[in-house]
Amino acid sequence: MSRPLRKLGFLTIGLFDAADPRRGHESTLEIIELGERLGFDSAWVRHRHLQYGISSPVAVLAAASQRTSRIELGTAVIPLGWENPLRLAEDLATVDLLSGGRLNPGLSVGPPMRWDDVKDALYPDTADAEDFSYDRVERLLGFVRGEPATGFSGTQGFEVFSDRVQPQSPGLGDRLWYGGASLRSAQWAGEHRMNFLTSSVVKAEGESTDFAEIQLSHIRAFREHHPAGRISQGLVVIPTDSATPHQRAKYEAYAEKRLPRTAEPQGPARTLFSPDFVGTSAEIAERLHAHKAFREIDEVAFALPFTFEHEDYVQILTDIAERLGPALGRNS
Repeated sequence: MSRPLRKLGFLTIGLFDAADPRRGHESTLEIIELGERLGFDSAWVRHRHLQYGISSPVAVLAAASQRTSRIELGTAVIPLGWENPLRLAEDLATVDLLSGGRLNPGLSVGPPMRWDDVKDALYPDTADAEDFSYDRVERLLGFVRGEPATGFSGTQGFEVFSDRVQPQSPGLGDRLWYGGASLRSAQWAGEHRMNFLTSSVVKAEGESTDFAEIQLSHIRAFREHHPAGRISQGLVVIPTDSATPHQRAKYEAYAEKRLPRTAEPQGPARTLFSPDFVGTSAEIAERLHAHKAFREIDEVAFALPFTFEHEDYVQILTDIAERLGPALGRNS
């Protein structure tokens, strides 16, 4: 039996046209505002570099924090290979304070995507020395949670210095998330008392190629180390209740095109993708209630497809909030 859904969220990539990037960013902010009006508990943005999606999610969420008052604002996820942990800690704390304590930063580690192409621009003098391991997350955790950043504090001339990152935002250290697709990531996140983001991608590291079964093993491994930690599941979910015939056909074609990659693990990392969930809210709820991993979580950030139009996102979010959420046991 599934747990009643406690928190309902959504995730968007924030695509934009290179010829008019402001319009795409405004669309993202309007979608977040709509999410709050519809009663969503959280809105999450993806992170893309050298692409036509949100490259600066913290800045976008700073703007969203001033146009909303209740909805939680998350990143899923910030790849730390592109970031300086101390500077990012300052930005996260600043936006968290401006939002009234609503920021949920999701993080990941590993070399930046297309590392050989970007390393000379990103780290021209230190590429070979950069550490992209979990240690990079631990540095950020320490800064956000108030550990000393330097050995000096006090007054020098007219300047007053702190040995901790400033500002400090109370509670932010408990709202840090790790986005992981492997069993080790789930365990590590729990051991370091982070929350855990699991998505429509996992690694098939053992014999099983059952997506839900693998994801369930990650959820249980995380909870073994951090029973009180939050877990959010981010599957691609597209209800069609109020969709037009044209929209419904587009959604079904989108899911069908992506279905072959779910048949078996992909590439050397044995990446396994979940099928997309398309149908009426009643149909999707039935499939989710049968999903081994979904039955053990009570918080979701359903992912909006990358390439749809603004009006499609309005329809999808409205159906999720008004029909699918209640069908999954969430009380508005």
